[in-house]
Amino acid sequence: MTGSKAENLVFKIYCKSVCIHYRFKMAEARLQAEDLETKAEIQLLRESISNMSMGAQIFHKDLSLVTLVPKWSGSDSSVTLEEFLCSIESAAEIGRSSDTDKREIAVLKLTDSAKLFYQECTDLQAEGTTWQSFKKAFRRRY
Repeated sequence: MTGSKAENLVFKIYCKSVCIHYRFKMAEARLQAEDLETKAEIQLLRESISNMSMGAQIFHKDLSLVTLVPKWSGSDSSVTLEEFLCSIESAAEIGRSSDTDKREIAVLKLTDSAKLFYQECTDLQAEGTTWQSFKKAFRRRY
């Protein structure tokens, strides 16, 4: 190998190593920037969670009390409508359930003619139906 060919080869190897070093440094800088962005996002999420927990208490619903609510058929003389509604309200209060939950619990516990009445009354099935309007409709009917 002549001197100029050897020098040419050394120069090419040097250029490649500089190029690889430059690429490595660029990748390292990009990773550092992404790492800083990720850390900033994590900090924002932590602050959001902290603010949420300070602003509002988190309640967990206890649905096990629903088992204490009797089924109601509308014609069963052992449980009156008022007893049925009261059992739902008591379980909901202890279990921290909303008015929407009360309505859903009631629907789950309906049987026979009471269930048929609910199924035929489209107003009661509307999404915005309140617990008060649900009770009112059943009191009118039964």
